[in-house]
Amino acid sequence: MCDTVDSGTQVAIHELGNRDGDSGEDIKGSWQEEIKQGCSRFVRSCCTVKTAKTRLPILTWLPTYRLAWLFRDFVAGFTVGLTVIPQGLAYAALAELPLQHGLYSAFMGCFIYCVFGGSRHVTLGPTAITTLMVAEYVNGEPVYAVVLCLLAGCVQFLMGLLHLGFLVNFISFPVLAGFSSAAAITIATSQVKLVLGLKNIPRSFIKAVPSIFQRITHTNLSDMGMGIVCFAVLIMLKKLKEVDWDKKRGTLLKPPLWKKILRKVLWLLGTVRNAVVVVAASLVSYGLLSRGISTFTLTKEIKPGLPAFQAPQFWLVKNGTVVKNGPEIIQDIGVGLVIVPLIGFLESIAIGKAFARKGNYRIDATQELLAIGVTNILGSFVSAYPVTGSFGRTAVNYQSGVKTQLGGLFTGLLVILALAFLTPSFKYIPSAALGAVIISAVIQMVEYSVIPVFWRVKKLDLLAFVVTFFGVLLLGIQYGIALGVGVSLIILLYPSARPRATVYPAHIAPDDVLIVQLESGLNFPAVDYMRDVVAKDAFKEKPYKNVVMRCCCVSDIDCTVVQALDQLIEEFEARGLKLHFSCMRPDIRAALVRSKIKGFKYFKTCEDAIAAMREPDQENGEVVMTDHALLANVDTPNDDTPDDDTPNSTAVDVSKVTTV
Repeated sequence: MCDTVDSGTQVAIHELGNRDGDSGEDIKGSWQEEIKQGCSRFVRSCCTVKTAKTRLPILTWLPTYRLAWLFRDFVAGFTVGLTVIPQGLAYAALAELPLQHGLYSAFMGCFIYCVFGGSRHVTLGPTAITTLMVAEYVNGEPVYAVVLCLLAGCVQFLMGLLHLGFLVNFISFPVLAGFSSAAAITIATSQVKLVLGLKNIPRSFIKAVPSIFQRITHTNLSDMGMGIVCFAVLIMLKKLKEVDWDKKRGTLLKPPLWKKILRKVLWLLGTVRNAVVVVAASLVSYGLLSRGISTFTLTKEIKPGLPAFQAPQFWLVKNGTVVKNGPEIIQDIGVGLVIVPLIGFLESIAIGKAFARKGNYRIDATQELLAIGVTNILGSFVSAYPVTGSFGRTAVNYQSGVKTQLGGLFTGLLVILALAFLTPSFKYIPSAALGAVIISAVIQMVEYSVIPVFWRVKKLDLLAFVVTFFGVLLLGIQYGIALGVGVSLIILLYPSARPRATVYPAHIAPDDVLIVQLESGLNFPAVDYMRDVVAKDAFKEKPYKNVVMRCCCVSDIDCTVVQALDQLIEEFEARGLKLHFSCMRPDIRAALVRSKIKGFKYFKTCEDAIAAMREPDQENGEVVMTDHALLANVDTPNDDTPDDDTPNSTAVDVSKVTTV
């Protein structure tokens, strides 16, 4: 038997030796096999019907499409199209690009989002915020705008693949509100020059305001009159659209048919008010020009026809000479490659979530990133600049009763028809009318109503709002956002560096013991502050005091904290004092035990921790007992609550508890 066992053992040892000899090859083969299996699982997961429906939402809503929805989608798409055409022209003027680029940017998103988009209400296209950022980073060069569109789309698509949509969560609402408010004021200021007919006005707010006042004497009165009238008509039509005609007090009678028709007409005029004003202003200017009267500043000639579908050009040519190559263009755009896609996605996802709540459905942030990314990538092939979701046009889509994403198809077709047949007539549009369209669109973006809310809820949020607002207004987009995000992160991280701690005075604990209750997690920024809090009262005056650290609220620690606790325990022991811990979560206690801190002592309750400090006195051998009743009414978790039979619990004077 022994021989048999020995021979078997020898065989096992021999096989083990062979495995050790081949361990290098086996390890190499094992990780290669794991990579192959992981890739295989990924491919299989991507080829499922569920994944296809998730990444191509059209496969979900198209099979269930009803013919009765077609008219609603057509009406909504047509209405949005009448809104986006004048806005596209106006936004291109804001970006200081040829006006046709505004329309080039207006149709691709309609088609792409129809296939990839998860919200039936969201419409993609040029917006005031993205246009302002484009104007900031492309300097009026169409080549720069197209390159920015392609690269922004690539960034957004890559973020979608890597599920990095959470990064925009670090841009808080106060920062976003401050940014949008400052951007609205900047945009409105930049359009004053069109309304007044002024030339050579800088784009930035800090330079534009003094320049406008210096050139105010050169105002074109005809442009000013046209701008004021257009703005007044836009506001009036907007108010008519918002009137609730059916709300009558004291009567339930239904209005007659002619009133219903009139109200629908007024609602439609209010919805497409931009198109109404632009068309009316164009007719006025055309009528005057036909009589030889040239009094308005008109838009420039627009390149007719549809854009060619071609790869973006990565070089800038002037007078037949290449003056900028691809790397130089990218370097000139700079941080715009990060800010434009991030702000664009944040704007779109905020709009999508808002209308998803109204429509009682959910949207996937990752899918929205992919949809916007594909839109911008393909949009660059038709000379578009970066686009995102538009709040105003999405609201029009929602109010028009759109049923599915198919409404975007009709919007895109209407824009294409305008490019194909209407571009020759766009040269009669007065610049003042386009300026009035933009100003009326952005004044509602000023978030003045949130200021009282920030003040009531959390005043530090108001600080982030103010810093972002004036940073964007005075320094520029990238600096304003950077300052706002920095302030928000400081506000977010400050509690980690200065966690709240409550020190219970001597009348609650024995005279020679302090109880320090930590109110939050302990991380490395809070190490020095924690040591100061403990030492502040314990070593303030002689006789020094023992300390019980009550850790019921501590939910997280790290290695820096462990090292600091080790040093703090040594400091107490060097002074002949004791530092005990109580009320600790099992996972936190296990982490400290695993760290093998010398002298670490944990007790289930504060009473037990204090009792352990009452070891027999070296001189008289007596044991000083702790009055448990003194701690009975201190708020504790379940494992630190005295039993119901604790006699004569003494009330705690909470007013004398010190909070740090």
